Amino acid sequence: MTQKKIIDAEGLERILRRIAHEISERNQGTRNLALVGIPTGGVHLAHRLSRIIKEMEGNQVETGELDTTLYRDDLPLKGPIFRLKRTDIPFDLNGRRVILIDDVLQTGRTIRAALDAITDLGRPRNIQLAVLIDRGGRELPIQADYTGKLVTPTGNEEIEVRLRESDGADEVIVREKKPDEKPKD
Repeated sequence: MTQKKIIDAEGLERILRRIAHEISERNQGTRNLALVGIPTGGVHLAHRLSRIIKEMEGNQVETGELDTTLYRDDLPLKGPIFRLKRTDIPFDLNGRRVILIDDVLQTGRTIRAALDAITDLGRPRNIQLAVLIDRGGRELPIQADYTGKLVTPTGNEEIEVRLRESDGADEVIVREKKPDEKPKD
C-alpha cells in the first residue's frame, strides 16, 4: 500500500500558528471566544490552538469537546454497534463565538451533526469552523472559515491525520484505501 506524507510535524505547527492568528484577527482577540473540538483529532487540535492563542494574546481560550455521534444522519446505517465519545463543554455557550475544530472536512455531515449538537447546548453568538484538511467532496453546503490545507485525493485515496497525542507523531498522510475500507465522512 503506497502512502505519501503531505504535512510533517513542522508543517503542522506552521499551519496551526497561521490558523490561530487568523482566528484571533477575525475575532479581534479572545473575548467571548471558545474552541470546541470534534473527537478525536479535533479535540487535540483545539487544545493546541488554545495554547498558541494564549501565547499570542496572553489570554486563555476556553476549550471543550463535542461528540456528534447521536446527531449523525447516518447512525442507522452504522448498525447497532457505534462508539459514543465524550462531550465536555464546561462553559456557557450562550452569546459566545464558538470555533468548531475538526481534523478533516469532507462531506460536511459531521459538521452538520455538530451544529445540531451545539444548538442543543446553547445559543452561541456565532459558530465558525476550522479544519486542518479540507478534502472536498461535500454532500452538504458546509464551508470552513479557516483551512490548514486543501487536498484533493483521488477516489481510491484516503487522508490520515496522525497527531502525537493519539498516534505518537505529527503528520498527514495520503494513502491508498484498503479494498474493504469504508469511506470516512
